[in-house]
Amino acid sequence: MSKKHSKHHRGQKRDDGVTESADLHGLGRTSTARWVGDAAQAVPAAPGGQPQMPVRAAPGIVTVEPGARFDLGAVDTGADGGLDKDWAKDALAEERARIVALQERLYAERARSLLLVFQAIDTGGKDGTIRSVLKGVNPQGCAVTSFKVPTSDERDHDFLWRYHARTPGRGMIGVFNRSHYEDVLVVRVKGLVPDAVWQNRYGRINDFERLLTESGTTILKFFLHISKAEQKKRLEARIADPEKHWKFDPADLVERKSWDAYQQAFADALARCSTPDAPWLVVPADHKWFRNYVIARTVADTLEAMDPRFPEAPKGIAELTVPD
Repeated sequence: MSKKHSKHHRGQKRDDGVTESADLHGLGRTSTARWVGDAAQAVPAAPGGQPQMPVRAAPGIVTVEPGARFDLGAVDTGADGGLDKDWAKDALAEERARIVALQERLYAERARSLLLVFQAIDTGGKDGTIRSVLKGVNPQGCAVTSFKVPTSDERDHDFLWRYHARTPGRGMIGVFNRSHYEDVLVVRVKGLVPDAVWQNRYGRINDFERLLTESGTTILKFFLHISKAEQKKRLEARIADPEKHWKFDPADLVERKSWDAYQQAFADALARCSTPDAPWLVVPADHKWFRNYVIARTVADTLEAMDPRFPEAPKGIAELTVPD
C-alpha cells in the first residue's frame, strides 16, 4: 500500500495509536516476508544451548522469513503503520522507560545479554536511532561500538575477530553501529576481496550468531530501510546546515552512485542471514518518529520476553537496621 493510499483510509484512532482502518499488513507485503504483530515469534531452542528468547517485532516491522527469498524493493520505506505522529512520540517515552527498567534487571541478573545490530545505507539513521531509543539507559550496562575501516591489526585476523571481541558480556546490552555485515556489503560492492571470499562469509556469519545465541545472547538485527529520494533529502539538509557539515562526507555522493548495487547486497544479506537464531527485522525508516517508536517497542518487548530477574538477596536484609 502506498503512503498516499493509506492516508485516505484512516479512521478513528484507537487507544494504542493505530487508526481503525490502518492496514498494518499492507506496507509492501510480499510472499517472502512475515509481518509480526503483538504475538511473540517463538524461536526454537538451539540444540545443546540455552533456549533462544522470542523476538517480538512491533507492528509495521517486516521480519524476513528464514530460508526464503526476499524482495527488499517491495517494502514501503515511507510506511507509518497508520500511527499518529504525536501519539508515537509520547509512546516512545513510555517504551524508553520500559527499556531502562528492564535493563536494570538484566544487568543485575548477569546471566544473559542483548545485542542490537543496526545496518543501513548512508544517512539511514543508525546514529539517530541509537541516540533516541537508548536515551536514559545506564551507560554502565550498555556499550555502543561503531565499526569503521579495519585497522592493520584487525586485518591481520579473521574477519569476525574484531566483532567477536565487542559482543556484550552477561548482563550487558551491546550495540553494533554497522557490524559484521559490512564484510558482505561494502566489501562486496567495492570489490575489496574476490567474490568467493565474501560469498563464503554468509555461512560464517550464521555460525557466529548461532554461537552467540547458544551462549545466552539474544540478537535483534534492524535494517533501517530508506528510499533513494529520502537519502537525497537528508544529504541536501546536511549540505544546507553549516552545523551539520561535520557529518557530511563527500564520499557519500560517490557511494550514492552504487545505490542499486548496495540494495542488492542488502537484500542478499537479509535473505541469507535471517535465521531462527537471529531473524532480520526490516524497519521502514523514511519517517524517523515511526522508526524510533517501533524499534524502541521491539527492544522493550523482547527484553520483557527475556524476563530478567533480580538476583535473590541474602536472607535477613529486610531486618537489618542502619546505626546512627
